[in-house]
Amino acid sequence: MKILITGGAGFLGSLLARTLLKAGVLQGKPITALTLTDLVMPSHPELLASSLVSTDVGNLLDRVSVLLKTNFDAVFHLASAVSAECEADFDLGLRSNLDVTRLLLDGLRAQQSRTGVAPLLFFSSSVAVFGSDPLLPLAKVVTDTTLPTPQSSYGTHKFICEQLVADYTRKGYIDGRVARLMTVSVRPGRPNGAASSFLSGIIREPLAGTASVCPVDPKTEVALASPQNTIKGILSVMNAPREKFAGRTAINLPALTVSVEQMLDALEAVAGAQVRALVKLEPNADIARLVGGWPARFDCQRTRDFGLTADASYEDVIRQYQQLS
Repeated sequence: MKILITGGAGFLGSLLARTLLKAGVLQGKPITALTLTDLVMPSHPELLASSLVSTDVGNLLDRVSVLLKTNFDAVFHLASAVSAECEADFDLGLRSNLDVTRLLLDGLRAQQSRTGVAPLLFFSSSVAVFGSDPLLPLAKVVTDTTLPTPQSSYGTHKFICEQLVADYTRKGYIDGRVARLMTVSVRPGRPNGAASSFLSGIIREPLAGTASVCPVDPKTEVALASPQNTIKGILSVMNAPREKFAGRTAINLPALTVSVEQMLDALEAVAGAQVRALVKLEPNADIARLVGGWPARFDCQRTRDFGLTADASYEDVIRQYQQLS
């Protein structure tokens, strides 16, 4: 099994790669090669030391045609420009999200034509595909039948790509699987350009003794998942037989619903009041608008059918992060 991970040097891509190396198999077949492509080299020692891992560094828009000269059995497409980046630079979002995904899909289509076998593709979508439209207000609880109505460029890109993956799958060019990821918290490392970045920062930085800013009303509810639970969901979707999907539409991964205030309560319970006091409220209307438009509550039978459940509590999520740090 030859596997490609786009965004392979990022936190989630790196964690996925290490999890795959530990498992040694995908869909019951031995993993023989793992290619990680990103703008920078992966830094985790386990990946650098593995004889199965190769790396490709550069802009994915320029690298796709070169990468897909190799026939891959499975591709995890995690790379994208994130929410705040897409709002700030419209053309960047189009290039990084739509243009790259289209090139990747067409490359895999050409591979299927050469080999006669549809390669596996996992596409990482987002809850940002949901939003409250003036003619169709967002339901308080998202279900399997809730209609995506994105209210940001990032969410729009993700929904368009969902439909492309579904159509290429319908045509038999790929075996595509799409899962909408919840906001991953707590992410290690530094803040990124996502509007949701603070949902890790208000925990990560105080635990390291550094002040952090919360840009939204503490009553704001969000849907979160730990890194470990997110990877579990991705691999469950990728390992499942095709017929388990009962269609081609995206699956919502499990969500732990908490308010920002509850997150800070959990931080205090785990690390103490002095650590919580390092978080300062500094409202940012743009971030509040984006994050406040995302759904916070999910009740999806398909998620349960895959045996996926949310993290037990946010205190548990914080303790997981402390064990990995």
